[in-house]
Amino acid sequence: MSTSKVVTELLNGMVHSIRKVMPVHIEHSNPSVLTKPYEQEQIAVLIGMTGQLKGNILIDGEKQHFSSLGNTMYGMYLEDDMLISFIGEIGNMIAGNLTTYISSEGVEMDITPPSVMSGSTTLHNYAQAIHLPFKAEGVGNFSILVSIQQ
Repeated sequence: MSTSKVVTELLNGMVHSIRKVMPVHIEHSNPSVLTKPYEQEQIAVLIGMTGQLKGNILIDGEKQHFSSLGNTMYGMYLEDDMLISFIGEIGNMIAGNLTTYISSEGVEMDITPPSVMSGSTTLHNYAQAIHLPFKAEGVGNFSILVSIQQ
């Protein structure tokens, strides 16, 4: 399978996975290819990709948006250690759904355990990165960055 076909399937899988995991209406912007380092501002979850696709998935947002998502999904706003745990689990659920989706399209992929990052961070050293901003209705704005290693 060509690299462009794999990237297309990856993007389709990301949209599918977000919509499957988050129980609210999702609107996404057009994806863009990043040519400079990505600046994550507040809190994010990073999950590695292995297999045919090697790289990372970063789900980025504001603490209050992740907390609001927790309230939507579980009926309570989350903070402190519970919020950190929730953010890791949301990343795991989205990446796990992506793995299932993309595997059904013939692309071999697996994921690593999630790592939650808080504070301002800049991601460097990726061959190609695709940025997909999206809005979860009634919850807030998020971004997904998929960086692919060559």
